[in-house]
Amino acid sequence: MSFTEHRQRLYETLPVNSLVISYAGIPLHANEDDYCEFSVNSQYFYLTGLEREGTAFVAFKTEEKVFETLFIDEPDEFSERWTGKMPTKEEVREISGIEEVRWTDSVDAAIGRFMGRFRVEEVYFDLYRCQMNDLPDYNFVKAQEFMAKYPAVRLKCLHTAVAPLREEKDADEVEKVRKAVNITRQGLEFVMKNLKPGMMEYQVQADFEYTCRRLGAKKQAFPTIAGSGINGCMMHYGTNHCEVKDGSLILLDLGAKYENYCSDITRTYPANGKFTERQRQVYDLVLKANRAVAEAAKPGLTTKDLNDLTKKVLGEGLIEMGLIEKAEDVGKYYMHGVSHPIGIDVHDISLAGDKLAPGWIISDEPGLYIDEWEIGIRIEDDLLITDQGCEVLSADIIRDPDEIEAFMAQ
Repeated sequence: MSFTEHRQRLYETLPVNSLVISYAGIPLHANEDDYCEFSVNSQYFYLTGLEREGTAFVAFKTEEKVFETLFIDEPDEFSERWTGKMPTKEEVREISGIEEVRWTDSVDAAIGRFMGRFRVEEVYFDLYRCQMNDLPDYNFVKAQEFMAKYPAVRLKCLHTAVAPLREEKDADEVEKVRKAVNITRQGLEFVMKNLKPGMMEYQVQADFEYTCRRLGAKKQAFPTIAGSGINGCMMHYGTNHCEVKDGSLILLDLGAKYENYCSDITRTYPANGKFTERQRQVYDLVLKANRAVAEAAKPGLTTKDLNDLTKKVLGEGLIEMGLIEKAEDVGKYYMHGVSHPIGIDVHDISLAGDKLAPGWIISDEPGLYIDEWEIGIRIEDDLLITDQGCEVLSADIIRDPDEIEAFMAQ
């Protein structure tokens, strides 16, 4: 499915007289002399396929047709001398499938023409906020500017409108995630070949990310987590500054990003290539839960259903190990959910309570975090929901403890 078809699916859900305004975003200053790495707005990318900062997309739906226009910066020799080649109208037409391409200095005038010539009843901006205290992003700021000028128009959320479309991946999107997973597999194999006590966590991270870059993944899906020993018991440990001790485990939560689609994999390895008896006992329980989720996942379930199953498996195992007395106490050692959607964003867009359907890609990531033993184990796979069940996209990334030990011993 092309980006043109992504847009068509959106238009079919919108009422007549709806205006869509979406911005790629702008780079943010890190300091006086540098910028943070640019990350394109996810809704904008889904609809256009472009990752260029400063660009914009405007569409208006009438009874007869949809007007759609892409706005890009006009290439100039001065800018290209400093920051590299800028995309041309022909190039963005080929990527996006949008024929009408204009320069960004005309976007406000174009919006004004729609407002003056048509009966615009609703306007869609990406209004998503992750947390209450987040600063407004570029799309939110532009929405505020628009509403100050046209307060009579109903403001709607593009994020919410696009969510049902992005939940079910098309064949092209699945293939990109599949490639990201394959690159991640090769990165983890390189890690296992080189892992040994005395390394620093950031060196393990470097081995993985070097391989991803070399194989064509320009970005990581998220900051690599490489937590050894007690650090593996921290959900989003990210400093990666400690030494990997002999006899410890290292939990690696990571993923390559390929053509702007994410993978999300977690594996836990023994630093010296051999699990201790206690580590193996905990690992086997987490693996049992991981396999149970993969066997159960199918259309019609929710991620809550899968998490309830995970808590049941882990709770029963922890009781047998003598760590808890009641199944409801599983939260002492398992304190996150087992699944989330994966796609353009590593925690991809979805609406709470939506049921799994063919085309969803979700994580399968049970874990146990036992501080008193300094054992943190998570095993995460990426699942593609199919008509009857699921396909484990990361099936080739070894997770069996015997296979891990054999691989590391080679």
